[in-house]
Amino acid sequence: MKRTRRTAGVTLVEAMVAITILTIVSTLVWGAYDQTLRNKQRVEGNVDRNHQIFAALDRMQRELSMAFVSIHFNESPSLQTVRTCFIGKDHGERDRIDFTSFSHQRLIADAHESDQNELSYFITSHPDDRRIKVLARREQNRIDDDPQEGGHIAILVEDVEGLDLEYLDPVSNTWQRNWDTTQTTGQPNRLPSQVRITLTVPNPHRRGAELTYGTRVTIPVTHALNHSVYISR
Repeated sequence: MKRTRRTAGVTLVEAMVAITILTIVSTLVWGAYDQTLRNKQRVEGNVDRNHQIFAALDRMQRELSMAFVSIHFNESPSLQTVRTCFIGKDHGERDRIDFTSFSHQRLIADAHESDQNELSYFITSHPDDRRIKVLARREQNRIDDDPQEGGHIAILVEDVEGLDLEYLDPVSNTWQRNWDTTQTTGQPNRLPSQVRITLTVPNPHRRGAELTYGTRVTIPVTHALNHSVYISR
């Protein structure tokens, strides 16, 4: 009987099976790589976002801790050139605070500036998209007669929901929603001993959910500066 010798190589069916298996394995590998890449980008995005928020809260904490007011100003409005303040206004979930501070850092040599400045923190619309709310910081490196206006505004945190501020009254030991050192019926010439800051931002991974960040600031100087010379008798 004559035997037939099988020709070396693979058949078309075997090649198709091999290609199918390779395609399945490649798809699984690519899927795992793509998921890993997405997780990496998500984690990096969370880290960058948290860093931005923590840096903003740390800056607010540092600058508020150096807040001050002074009793020295000209009582005539037409002659007032420098006026200090600490004004915190409750606006629901979007509070605003304006204050004078010793936190200014002079960056240019021989600049006619001191460590005193005007500062504000508030929620406003993004200049490029008014649908997006941002946490903004206003600074004027010289105190003038209107400590709530002027200076330069910069964005600290984009896409925020709210800013909530509360003030601890050292006299009554209660938390207040408003504080105003410029009004005789408010808290003239004295500051809160602490400020509680709560910042709310959208949760990027859950539609409609929010994330809340907070900190508390201690203000060492709670009484207005008085440079008068007292003579003891």
